[in-house]
Amino acid sequence: MVEMLEIMLHAEGYDVLTAHNTAEAVEKIGKNTVDLVISDMKIPKDGGIAILRAALQKEASLPVIMITAYASAESAVEAMKLGACDYITKPFSVDELKIVVKNALEKRGLIQENVTLKKALREKSVLKELSGNSSPIKAIRDLVERVAQTASTILVTGESGTGKELVARALHAYSPRSGKPFLSINCGAMPEQLLESELFGYKKGAFTGAVADKVGLLEAANGGSFFLDEIGEMPLSLQVKLVRAIQEREIRRVGDIKDMKLDVRFIAATNKNLAECVKAGAFREDLYYRLNVVKIEMPPLRERKDDIPLLAVRFLSAFNAQNKRDLQGFSPEAMKLIVAHQWPGNVRELENAVEHAVVVESGKTISAESLPEGLRVPASPAMPLSLPPEGIDLEERVCEMEKQMILSALKAANGARKDAARLLHMNLRSLRYKLVKYGIR
Repeated sequence: MVEMLEIMLHAEGYDVLTAHNTAEAVEKIGKNTVDLVISDMKIPKDGGIAILRAALQKEASLPVIMITAYASAESAVEAMKLGACDYITKPFSVDELKIVVKNALEKRGLIQENVTLKKALREKSVLKELSGNSSPIKAIRDLVERVAQTASTILVTGESGTGKELVARALHAYSPRSGKPFLSINCGAMPEQLLESELFGYKKGAFTGAVADKVGLLEAANGGSFFLDEIGEMPLSLQVKLVRAIQEREIRRVGDIKDMKLDVRFIAATNKNLAECVKAGAFREDLYYRLNVVKIEMPPLRERKDDIPLLAVRFLSAFNAQNKRDLQGFSPEAMKLIVAHQWPGNVRELENAVEHAVVVESGKTISAESLPEGLRVPASPAMPLSLPPEGIDLEERVCEMEKQMILSALKAANGARKDAARLLHMNLRSLRYKLVKYGIR
């Protein structure tokens, strides 16, 4: 049968590999680029189902045609449930098999074309998000395209709101893993125990409330990319487990005794200086060096002024569509204010400002009056270097300036207190105290 099929398929113009048992078949599928597998159900030693599983494990969309000597529904249904694309029963005609093979390969071609088109669209969409013509952003795009093809771990640094997650998504979209999952977690957004179970999963009975096994996000991302946002906030106890996951490419669920292999590309991001955190004992040195293989530093928006008009126009187009508006652009006065602003909240603050303007504007173009108050009101004058004759109330002046800075940070962070605290280089508890002190809600 194998010799007959080989001769027939060669005559049709196909390159053919043959095998006479499951071990040989699995080995050849693993070592070669295969577009179609044809297997009998009855194969020594483990049967055709073992070959089917091996083929689909290598590539989920790989078409497998199963041949059975029995025209029974049971064997065909079993194969189709496990992922076979088609089956054929013996005895069969050569012409019948030719048609089944041709259809399977045509379907595979369509699937591959669809995957290629989706990847191209995904890459184009991600690159659009990293838009800009300034030298810093062009350098970022070039670096992303170069390192995306590698398996190296990437550390993305930069101020809050500069687009670190966009870089992570671009790295995944341009990588050979783009067809696999891209999963992420914010390391500062949940308590330590919850963060551990979300990352690594757990076994039933591992702790009170663990009523069933849970797959962790790292396990779910196998084959793809995993983004660790705000990595500087990860507790030291979990940093130990992460070092092992990156170094050994193995993880263990909470409460389990077995390790499982991990095939994940790690991307981490932080707005902290991790080298300083290492010196302060707040971050593990071994984890820092594991993450800092390739570093991509996102520039703040104030250092790429040339990109501000382009970004503003892109956000205007997006919010026009979202809010069913047809605003034609920005008035010269509005654009002048936008370009002159220092944007402490970076691209995220600019996006929020444009959305605000689109919602409140009643004319045909964005006017200066429609921009958020923080862009229209000039900054408070600096404290005088020399005292006036009547003197000043120093404490009152300092408090007034501090209150204005807190309000500006909250606006830049879109009301998120944690992000505002980072912009002000203070911890969240101190910010809460000052919000109460100044009656800010």
